[in-house]
Amino acid sequence: MSVEVNMDTKTLFIHQEIIYYNTSNDTLTSIVLNDWNNAFSDRESPLGKRFSDEFYNHFHLATVEERGETINLIIEDENKNVFLWERTKKHPDFIELPLNKKLEPNQKITLRLSYVSKIPSDKFTKYGYSDDKSMNLKNWFLTPARYEDHQFIKYSNENLDDIANAVSDFEISFRIPKNRTLITDLNISKSTQNETETTYNLTAKNRADFSLIIEKESNYKSYKVGDLEIITNLRSGSKAKDSIKSLIINRIAILTREQIGTYPFSKIIISQADYDRNPFYGLNQLPKFMRPFRDDFLFEIKFLKTYLNIFLRNSLQLDPRKENWIYDGIQVFTMMNYIAKFHPESKMMGSASKYFLLRGFKMAQTDFNEQYSHYYMLMARKNLDQPLRTPKNSLIKYNVQIANKYKAGLSIKYLDDYLGNELVTNGIQQFYTLNKEKITSRSDFENILKSKTPKNIDWFFKYIIDSRENIDYKFEDVSKTKDSVTFIVKNKGVPLVPMPVFGIKKKQIVFKKWLETNEIDSTLTFERKNMDKLVLNYSNEVPEFNLRNNWKSLHSFSLNRPLKLTFFEDLEDPHHSQLFYNPTFYYNFYDGLSPGISFYNYSIFDKPFTFVLNPMYSINTKSIVGTYVLAINQHLRTGRLYYVRYSLNGSYFHYAPDAAYLKLYPSLSLFLREPNYRDNRKQAITIRYNIINKEPSAIVVDSTDNYSILNVGYHNIKTEVTSHIKFLTDVQFSGYFGKVSAEIGYRKLFNNKRFINFRAFAGTFLYNTYNTQNYNFGVSRPNDYLFDSNIFARSESTGILSQQYLLAQGGFKSFVTPSESNKWLATTNMSYTIWNWIDAYADFGFAKNKGQNNAFLYDSGIRLNLVQDYFELFFPVYSSNGFEITQKHYDEKVRFIFVFNPKSLINLFTRKWF
Repeated sequence: MSVEVNMDTKTLFIHQEIIYYNTSNDTLTSIVLNDWNNAFSDRESPLGKRFSDEFYNHFHLATVEERGETINLIIEDENKNVFLWERTKKHPDFIELPLNKKLEPNQKITLRLSYVSKIPSDKFTKYGYSDDKSMNLKNWFLTPARYEDHQFIKYSNENLDDIANAVSDFEISFRIPKNRTLITDLNISKSTQNETETTYNLTAKNRADFSLIIEKESNYKSYKVGDLEIITNLRSGSKAKDSIKSLIINRIAILTREQIGTYPFSKIIISQADYDRNPFYGLNQLPKFMRPFRDDFLFEIKFLKTYLNIFLRNSLQLDPRKENWIYDGIQVFTMMNYIAKFHPESKMMGSASKYFLLRGFKMAQTDFNEQYSHYYMLMARKNLDQPLRTPKNSLIKYNVQIANKYKAGLSIKYLDDYLGNELVTNGIQQFYTLNKEKITSRSDFENILKSKTPKNIDWFFKYIIDSRENIDYKFEDVSKTKDSVTFIVKNKGVPLVPMPVFGIKKKQIVFKKWLETNEIDSTLTFERKNMDKLVLNYSNEVPEFNLRNNWKSLHSFSLNRPLKLTFFEDLEDPHHSQLFYNPTFYYNFYDGLSPGISFYNYSIFDKPFTFVLNPMYSINTKSIVGTYVLAINQHLRTGRLYYVRYSLNGSYFHYAPDAAYLKLYPSLSLFLREPNYRDNRKQAITIRYNIINKEPSAIVVDSTDNYSILNVGYHNIKTEVTSHIKFLTDVQFSGYFGKVSAEIGYRKLFNNKRFINFRAFAGTFLYNTYNTQNYNFGVSRPNDYLFDSNIFARSESTGILSQQYLLAQGGFKSFVTPSESNKWLATTNMSYTIWNWIDAYADFGFAKNKGQNNAFLYDSGIRLNLVQDYFELFFPVYSSNGFEITQKHYDEKVRFIFVFNPKSLINLFTRKWF
């Protein structure tokens, strides 16, 4: 290649010659060229869709100048005959090049290309041009795709660092402005300089990818470890000395060479951008003022993870998308071995584990290497885990970057602990050596591991790699004598895998034995050895779904897991039964501020049975109010129905200054998901039987009614950055009435950065024998007789709290007449972005009441969309009431949305992960 860089226009002018050798046994009629830089050209590309799926909006709001593309592409043969290449809109990041004549095995063809690569901003992927006039180049040139199993691998750029390039030799003439510096892991055979530019002659052999960084002044430092030059700009904190960093880098490079093998190239670049794309999650989640980790330890872990990632990506010749678990497994396995060797006493929370107030927390006492299991188990308990063999682009974001990566390392560690004698490490070294000779696959790795042991390890690949079935063992039929203990280890799940059993006395290990698969579900007798507990998987070596049932006390009067009271939140502690508590605050106009304490039995992980008891003290009424929830959670591992929840809920609050309500409702919820876990669609069917008892009020009309209502609802919602679609239906039956309603909603982000919101609601009574307004459809305020919504002042018609707005039922912002409907109601709500967070809105519809003509209603105004669905203001302009701005008491017509619910707010930040 001959490349000329224009830093002002962020473009590379490229003249390229590709000599393609057909090393396969197939006759080729076309060649596929990867062009991942062009993925940035279209918001609808697979890259753009992935950004949208993960709620990343910067790409869709970016200007044309900020997005990259490949332009003016011309491809010729050596005789200057032009090729007609093909690129589809669905996959703009690779092109197919039909050949003028067939390319036989062992033959070659020369292609000559000229094109311009427009480099994207680095704010999308950390690679590209930055505001400080530097460039970190990645996937910027066209190169042949990898050919395997009689076809080219056609992978689109989905921001996963898994491009499948053919291995190539490179000769590059790279010209940059004179006032810039080039950092690269290629060999610089020559550099020349004139008045305006510097030209570098770069070479490399047997590479699929490489790094090129252009900076005004290089902030990279070079370290030499044997024959390997390590170049890095990884930030280290102010207290990490260069001498300490040098020792750390040397130690990591040597251990990697000893555990895996020798790096095949002379230079390797470890950049801050590489780390930022794949950070060590959980490393430093505590506030900075607590400083739980020293600066040198932070640098060490960051460098360790990033070095191993780049080392393996540049060395292994696996399919990086289909067999990503092998990369991840070797990386995390090596990291765990490193920590065990050099930092065996390190804790998950670092020095914070020594703080007096934190000593009692399981999280504070968890070993550093043990955290991998907890991050993986979070997904398993949510029933969102995916098999390790799942292609990388089919994994949800959390599983790509955390859960599957950590489970892969834990799984290889599990096999290593079971086999012993460093057989797995030897297998990894042999597999790594094989990658220097040829393209490899999972079968090569599997065959090498099997060759290292006489034991049958088919279970490892069948259940640990290829399956998402839960591993769950427990003790049964335990009996003991003075000299022996007899028991059965029961397999509660599907996978039949080896399991270690421990004898414990006063927290010390008396014995450990690996149970083979033929010993599971069999009666076993062991020597007593004065142990006081039997424990399965004591060191958490097996990636087991449930550790709570792994303990069996051998004392006559002793709990297997004693009760532990914990403030706020903690990791699940298999040694104890946990009860958590934390302060709560609730507010409505009648109860006032109601402080309370919430008691609950679940930790960060979901559990089969959960309860919440939340008593509060109402300051206004001087009485006890509150809520409770009892729930049984059933997770189904196969099929679209993946979660069933049976619950009994109750609440007691005041709905008027002198009266309270008691609500009790048993419910059944069925949650469905798409076969593609990355699909953001959420569906659920909920059946509730609502029992409402209301104290009579001297203030509120029709307040003495007690009632029961059967409620069946269905919702289907799909949300992305670019669009939001929802469909809701609701059916209610009671002795007084029956009604049915439906709602559809649509929100779309246009390329001009403006949103349109559309909602339509329709509801009708099937029968209505009650003469009061209690159960009517609300036009401007929902009639919340089921007490489902958090309404601050539900019985008030004046005052600021009465102006609270909820998007439900009619959804009007102006207080129009009629305000309710006892027959049927049909409305439409719309808004469109005027500028930034300022929208124009309009509502219109028809309301029908008994004995009255249909009423046509409408309103319009300005909406300040400060935080979508959480904090919004509505200023009416014109409605069925007339021109409202000129009317008296306009301040009483302004509506607001204000939601302060920590769990709902957290969803804004976690939805991109799950």
